Amino acid sequence: MLRQKIKANSAGIILYGLTPPRIGTDFSKCEQIAKTQLERLENSGIDGLVIYDLQDESNRNQNERTFAFKDTIPPEIYHKNYLKNAYNAVIYKAVSKYNSNDLKEFLQNNNDLISVFVGVSSKKDIPKTKLSDAYKIKAQVAPNIILGGICIPERHIKKGDEDERVAHKIAQGCEFFITQAVYNPKNAIKFLDDYSYLCAYENVPRVPIIFTLTPCGDLATLSFMRWLGIDVPLSFQAALNASSNPLEMSIQTSLQSFKLLYDTGKKLGLSVGANIESISAKKSEIDASIRLLALIKNQVL
Repeated sequence: MLRQKIKANSAGIILYGLTPPRIGTDFSKCEQIAKTQLERLENSGIDGLVIYDLQDESNRNQNERTFAFKDTIPPEIYHKNYLKNAYNAVIYKAVSKYNSNDLKEFLQNNNDLISVFVGVSSKKDIPKTKLSDAYKIKAQVAPNIILGGICIPERHIKKGDEDERVAHKIAQGCEFFITQAVYNPKNAIKFLDDYSYLCAYENVPRVPIIFTLTPCGDLATLSFMRWLGIDVPLSFQAALNASSNPLEMSIQTSLQSFKLLYDTGKKLGLSVGANIESISAKKSEIDASIRLLALIKNQVL
């Protein structure tokens, strides 16, 4: 069970990330989307799903968004009504979208969830509920929820304090972390090094760190990834352009990154896992994410 693995600080937790259909999508189409998603994951052996709660991130980037934003079905509703509670699920909640009463109602009605709270994407955004307040509300009304946090290795390179942010969130109740998609493992390794130091010398608890990995098959997906703030090295872009099979090249790049991170975690005494997703809705990239999932699952067996 996913809950037990998180509580036990187990290494090798494998998740698969899904984005619910857009609000307003026909019910029967939503059912078909969910059916197809579950069929793809049949016999995958994953520990659980990650179901996202999207928010418009336009304020975090001065460049125009490469894909138009449209809000999606709430993740807990999609998991229950369409995925029929298949698999354990990590339910993302963009707490800045909800006022405190709505957030409290959600928590009270779902006190047995595993959830990740997400704050604003930009300092320009005005949250309806601050992330720090959401942690307090959760502690008061839903103590049984297993709470996770967001970790951004790229931010650690720029600001040098992601390890301290993680430690602070652990003190506020977070028991695991899921990162932004990783394409530059050097950033992630630096974060792991500094986090392990805090664990060893400042008694910060060790919790699972689950790295998100996603295939990238063309320049359009690459552009969107960069818009989201993912650090994609120029060397990868050059390899993408030169490759006769860019998706397979991308899969192997992500696989090697995970091997490096997983082995680094072992050396440092940290529990590393993976969350596989497809950032785009292209069938070829979704299929590639399923192949990557299988390869990574074999890596941790």
